[in-house]
Amino acid sequence: MTDFILNVLDQSPVTNTTDPAGAVAETVALAEHADRLGYRRFWLAEHHNTSAFAGAAPEILIGHIATKTQHLRVGSGGIMLPHYSPMKVAEVFRMLDTLAPERIDLGLGRAPGGDARTAAALQAGPKAWPPEVFPQQVEMLLQFLEDAAGLSGEAGGFPQGHPYQGIHAQPLGANIVPVFMLGSGGDGAYHAAQFGLPYIYAHFINPDNLETALKAYRRHFRPSRFLDSPRVMMAVSALAADSNDEAQYLAKPRNIWAAQMMQNRAGRLPTMAEAEAYQPTDDESALIDMIARRSLTGTPAQVLEQLDGFRNAHAIDEFFLLTLCPDPTARKNSYALMSAAAGLSRRAEAAE
Repeated sequence: MTDFILNVLDQSPVTNTTDPAGAVAETVALAEHADRLGYRRFWLAEHHNTSAFAGAAPEILIGHIATKTQHLRVGSGGIMLPHYSPMKVAEVFRMLDTLAPERIDLGLGRAPGGDARTAAALQAGPKAWPPEVFPQQVEMLLQFLEDAAGLSGEAGGFPQGHPYQGIHAQPLGANIVPVFMLGSGGDGAYHAAQFGLPYIYAHFINPDNLETALKAYRRHFRPSRFLDSPRVMMAVSALAADSNDEAQYLAKPRNIWAAQMMQNRAGRLPTMAEAEAYQPTDDESALIDMIARRSLTGTPAQVLEQLDGFRNAHAIDEFFLLTLCPDPTARKNSYALMSAAAGLSRRAEAAE
């Protein structure tokens, strides 16, 4: 089982013994670590008004991390498009691609990345984009990206007579930034299929809808200028350690935090000491057990075996590993163990 394509998804988690600036620094260090380990992609999440995560501006972190790494494709997991102008997003990612050619990914999402009040505060005007116009936003973003790469007419860009024809997302360049669609339910799958984009299923958010979403994506997929046939990626909560007991111990803060999040009372990620001392209620214990079962936790061989099961059952092309752990050394070690188990660094060295 050494032919996996493994990627990293990071949220810049904050604990009660760290601060947001320290969390961002840990993300940058983790990206440099992942670059040496042979991971293909390193994506940054977008979250707003939360004490748990410091990753509010993935587009800025992408640019910084791209300068600190050599091989990784660095991207967004994702940009929450309803908050933004499609042209502005196109220009941001055109600039990123200009600075790090062919190493930038644009992952898109429709979720607000925060609560309703926060979403209102993010609005650029008196009224937010309603969810039903999301497809039009995506279409316009793709058109700006194609136009910036010099495509026109049937090849791409804006059709003749479009009101934005002649408006170019700068800086212009021949490369088209690859676009990906994220989702944890049915809508993202349908949007990915409609536009012929790769689809990334957020298993760590909603493990129960995987089969339904992938069936919808594959059934409705339309070949496009971006992709000839469906391409499926999956983001999972994963943590590996030298022994299963150690991995289960290290996963306790993640499990407690996720249970609290499901009860709408999550704060910062608990430290190892806080997690060890935590006394859950009976209801919380049931939630914690459920979260532990849906996460991939154990030795590298055990985690890889579970990934292989998903790959065989659902034809997954790539995996994103999201490792929530308050111990940065243990988090780095988890990614190192998974890289070694999957043979990532050996393949990276052979490719050079």
